[in-house]
Amino acid sequence: MEYQGKSVFSGIAIGPLCLYQKADSMVKRYKIEDADAEVKRFEDAQATAKDQLQSLYDKALKEVGEANAAIFEVHQMMLDDGDYLESIINIIRTQLVNAEYAVATTGDNFAQMFAAMDDEYMQARSADIKDISNRVVQVLQGAAAGGINSDVPVILLADDLAPSETVQLDKSLVLSFVTRGGSTNSHTAILARTMSIPALIGVDFPEDLDGKTGIVDGYKGILIIDPSAEQIEEYQKKKDEDEEKKRLLLELKGKENVTLDGRKVNLYANIGGVGDVASVLQNDAGGIGLFRSEFLYLGADDYPTEDAQFQAYKTVAETMAGKKVIIRTLDIGADKQVDYFHLEKEENPAMGYRAIRICLTRPDIFKTQLRAIYRASYYGTISIMFPMIISVDEVVKCKEIVNEVKKELDEQGLPYGEVELGIMIETPAAVLMSEELAKEVDFFSIGTNDLTQYTLACDRQNAAIESFNDPHHPAVLKEIQMTIENGHKGGAWVGICGELGADTSLTETFLRMGVDELSVSPSRILAVRDVVRKLDLSK
Repeated sequence: MEYQGKSVFSGIAIGPLCLYQKADSMVKRYKIEDADAEVKRFEDAQATAKDQLQSLYDKALKEVGEANAAIFEVHQMMLDDGDYLESIINIIRTQLVNAEYAVATTGDNFAQMFAAMDDEYMQARSADIKDISNRVVQVLQGAAAGGINSDVPVILLADDLAPSETVQLDKSLVLSFVTRGGSTNSHTAILARTMSIPALIGVDFPEDLDGKTGIVDGYKGILIIDPSAEQIEEYQKKKDEDEEKKRLLLELKGKENVTLDGRKVNLYANIGGVGDVASVLQNDAGGIGLFRSEFLYLGADDYPTEDAQFQAYKTVAETMAGKKVIIRTLDIGADKQVDYFHLEKEENPAMGYRAIRICLTRPDIFKTQLRAIYRASYYGTISIMFPMIISVDEVVKCKEIVNEVKKELDEQGLPYGEVELGIMIETPAAVLMSEELAKEVDFFSIGTNDLTQYTLACDRQNAAIESFNDPHHPAVLKEIQMTIENGHKGGAWVGICGELGADTSLTETFLRMGVDELSVSPSRILAVRDVVRKLDLSK
């Protein structure tokens, strides 16, 4: 029996299934006589919960790093929130009821309030308020924390897992976890990736699975129940191959991306959101060469607010601890449609109203994003690149809006860091203008996917002409060579962030062309490093 879900972290897990035992937090309402004593009882439980969260923070700090541990600091602050405390104490005093009931009621009320907000970041706080309320209730009840009812490693099944539950898991007993709820950008998903635990969300599994054998395929996003002997053998082989690849590549962690003759290239990673950063760190990338910011818009029901974007960019910048993070501004349109943008249907959207064309004609959206990026730049090393550029005029307009944003932030007293500005080279026009464009920016990043599409006049979404869409076409390689030469001539460094960057059959070609940086999927970092370190460009 197979159940489809969504993968949070790839990999293969084989083993017994185990339902996560939630702590008993059934709350009963009863009358009290002494309101002062009950308030004191709540305040003692609040202090104990904060101590527990501090311990969790210290534990997470060692295991998953500061940015991912920060949720437990947030939970401590939420436990001190004046409105939250006032509601609990008011319910105790006015209704003369037990503290457990007052905490649970307040937690439910606040969680519903957050969930109903338009702000995506505030909506995500709904789960946090439930988590801290359950913690205080457990302290008041003297309840033991939930956990794993097994002394052997298991595939853990749960409705959902709160951040505190995930970090408290004995990882030596967890092969994988599978949940019915959750999201790919939840704190739990981020922690799972950082801990390298294969995980699935959105799996509608039945209840009676305890003790049965299961397989988690984190590549296809499926849970297999009671697999056949042949399936177990097949997946065990995949698992062994994964482990061997990891073992061989891990020997390259910490090594420099330097050829035998001493030529160095920066090797960065491409990401789609905050949740991918764990894989970036795990695979030892030198930075993030492409943060596809449009995924913040694609995953939202309405325009993400400045604060929601700021939190995402800030988290990535902090987690990368000073390493370069290049954020591509909004690249909506073509194959990435968002309903709330209300874009008109186009006959040829790939060559239509998209990317920088939307940003320059809807500056309110553009400025919101730029403000969020600049505010986040105070917390790390952030660069910005603009997509789908075809002219110097466009770059000049982008820089004018950037200057407006910086002026506004200065007037508001909001700090920001030094930010490099660059552009995507993904049109033949940009290639032909690359010498002039280089004088306006700090760097180029060549988007080979679109550059191939526009150069060869082959729609990359059209399967019928896939055989004609040759990314190795001499015209594409000549454009890459021209871009690198002109970029250097104009004083800009040049990288490649399209799929060709990870094509190890071209790594030597790109290095001989003089490319400064390659940005690839996190899982390809060590494979490309392996090739780089074996090259001798002096021959």
